[in-house]
Amino acid sequence: MSLLVVGLSHRSAPVSILERASLSADTQVKLLQDTLAAEPAAEAAVLATCNRIELYADVDKFHAGVAELSTLLAQHSGVGLEELTPYLYVHYEDRAVHHLFSVACGLDSMVVGEGQILGQIKDTLALGQELHTAGRLLNDLFQQALRVGKRAHSETGIDRAGQSLVTFGLEQLAVGVPVESWAKDKRALVIGAGSMSSLAAATLARAGVREVIVANRTSARAERLAEILNESGTPARAVAMAEVARELTRVDVAVSCTGATGLVLTAEAVAEAVGAPVAEAPAPASQAPAVPEGCPVDFAATAAAGAGLAAYTAVAEAEAVREQGAPVDADSLELHGSWADNATGVRPAARRRIPAQAGPVRLALLDLAMPRDIDAAVHRIPGVRLVDIESLAEASADAPMAADVDQVRSIVSDEVAAFGAAQRAAHITPTVVALRAMAADVVAGEVARLEGRLPDLDEKQRAEVTQTVRRVVDKLLHAPTVRIKQLAAEPGGAGYADALRTLFDLDPETVAAVSRADLNDVDVKSRDAKNRGRS
Repeated sequence: MSLLVVGLSHRSAPVSILERASLSADTQVKLLQDTLAAEPAAEAAVLATCNRIELYADVDKFHAGVAELSTLLAQHSGVGLEELTPYLYVHYEDRAVHHLFSVACGLDSMVVGEGQILGQIKDTLALGQELHTAGRLLNDLFQQALRVGKRAHSETGIDRAGQSLVTFGLEQLAVGVPVESWAKDKRALVIGAGSMSSLAAATLARAGVREVIVANRTSARAERLAEILNESGTPARAVAMAEVARELTRVDVAVSCTGATGLVLTAEAVAEAVGAPVAEAPAPASQAPAVPEGCPVDFAATAAAGAGLAAYTAVAEAEAVREQGAPVDADSLELHGSWADNATGVRPAARRRIPAQAGPVRLALLDLAMPRDIDAAVHRIPGVRLVDIESLAEASADAPMAADVDQVRSIVSDEVAAFGAAQRAAHITPTVVALRAMAADVVAGEVARLEGRLPDLDEKQRAEVTQTVRRVVDKLLHAPTVRIKQLAAEPGGAGYADALRTLFDLDPETVAAVSRADLNDVDVKSRDAKNRGRS
């Protein structure tokens, strides 16, 4: 079996496609179940975030696996396969491992070095464990990805190369001024109380805004977020969604990230709030922005732990994001020829620069929702500046890379090599165990035969003979088994397991039984880890 990943991200697809292809939590579950039901896949995991959708699987056939996984993505995302295919990328075996490790380190993020992706990878693994779609390979892969990501952040300065989308978005609104100076004494409206909105509220509070107003469909969650902000020393209050238009006239900056399927702020509503007309220029041709969020933060658990603003922010940063899907028919494998490796830059047509306002900015808007919350037409309103995911993507593409990025890439390369060697060595372990089990059976049989032929041996003599025979067998097997594990860890070493089974005529069922025992052990460890997380 071999690791395969098929997916799309902000690097390969325009935001309009990502927006349509986003997966809700229920759709992700169905996608995983259908992937396991498909013939080529033995394990599956789906990584669905603000700006990427990736399906990981352990497959026995590459071409059949690519066809099946891409078809499943099309069926569950609601974007037809012919339309989706040009934006898909494929990674296989070591390149798939390299891709996930790079993602975990923030090298593939829209804002290089951001740490939110680690929480989303952790959620991906947890879902796979809960649904039992992640077996030994994907458990090992995602757990190692988390370790690699943490190592990159602890051993390098990758954090200096990037930040969260919220921080980056606020920097774009501040237009060259330090966020703390820009935010000082401003009133801020945060629409939504999910993880991204909560992170925005916490970031604005740390930046020194005068007041934060929180609007959310569920009043209890808005009130809880306002309470946490008040406890941190930032004045905050909760309002109903019906009050958003009125509050918009009183604030200097608004951040929106809800799970709404339609617009939360129309151009007309924003124009009315700032007392300006909407320009008559035609709307941009490209579909607009998106960086979503809708996952609930566990306010009760955070409060029960006595968490302040810093702990609350950490919880918010660890949340994941999902949205909608519908079925579609698939076509043949010929479609896949257009993307051997499509994970390069976003197509020019996907870019839409948001022009800076020439005059003073009366209202600054940050849209972090998918589908978008704020009408893209508001950028034509005098006195209003809108930053959305497309403008963030363009700004981050032009941002200088930190020197630490090269160090992180080196870490990723080393970790990919180590992971591959460990997996190849683990592949031969059941065969080695089966060989030693067969040798133990031979020893036991010969000792039993000896006892029948020499019944007068006392207990001490019998024990000495038995130990001597075992030592001889162990010495004969030691060097070959050690050497074969070393050889198996090298590229192309998988064939040594087959050679060992053939040379010693090992029972395939015995080898399979050892493998099943290993998988059961993985399940037990996963349950134990999950239980420890809940305690």
